Amino acid sequence: MKVLIAAGAASFMAAPAFAGPYVNIENNAGFSAGEYEASVTDFHVGYEGDLAENLGYYIQAGPAMVSVEGEGIENEYSGKAGLGLDVTERLEVYGEVSFLTEGQEFDNDLSLGTKAGVTFRF
Repeated sequence: MKVLIAAGAASFMAAPAFAGPYVNIENNAGFSAGEYEASVTDFHVGYEGDLAENLGYYIQAGPAMVSVEGEGIENEYSGKAGLGLDVTERLEVYGEVSFLTEGQEFDNDLSLGTKAGVTFRF
């Protein structure tokens, strides 16, 4: 279940508007057949910038509150890092890797997620 949550918790990659530190608070909830199943609320501190004129990056991490229906709230750690490449003015390719701990441990139970995509702007 946490693997699904971690993969779904990844935020949409966009080219950085500025270089520097930031704070990101984000909630991602999952529903099945209209019924609430679980959510993850991330409280991240991050940094974003440019590696080249058309290549941006970000990295962020911090505590995460995991709420699973009927199980209460668990405190974990989560983070993500991503790249965005502007191929043209209208075409961007992006990718992200995210993690979510289980039992606050960075061991074999660490949930990992990836995301990759292409955005075309009209």
